[in-house]
Amino acid sequence: MEAVLWYVLAGTRGGPNRARILRALDDRPRNPNQLAEDLDLNYDTVRHHLEVLTNNDVVNASGDDYGAIYLPTDRTRNHWDTVETIINQLDS
Repeated sequence: MEAVLWYVLAGTRGGPNRARILRALDDRPRNPNQLAEDLDLNYDTVRHHLEVLTNNDVVNASGDDYGAIYLPTDRTRNHWDTVETIINQLDS
């Protein structure tokens, strides 16, 4: 899981936005529209990043497609120290 987190959050161009999304979801679960508004990102961009995070078991969705809310998976929570390390390096 640590390798996956490093890849999706720091190893690609979209990593910093995925890190912002993950940090926001740690604060509270949200749907894509809320994330787009709160983070001042394009809705389609948020959907893309959520798809990447979901496909890599970093976040999961609860509810139907449009109104689904996202939150970090238990696997991600179990490696939250790695998430914090990555986010701190991205913020530097």
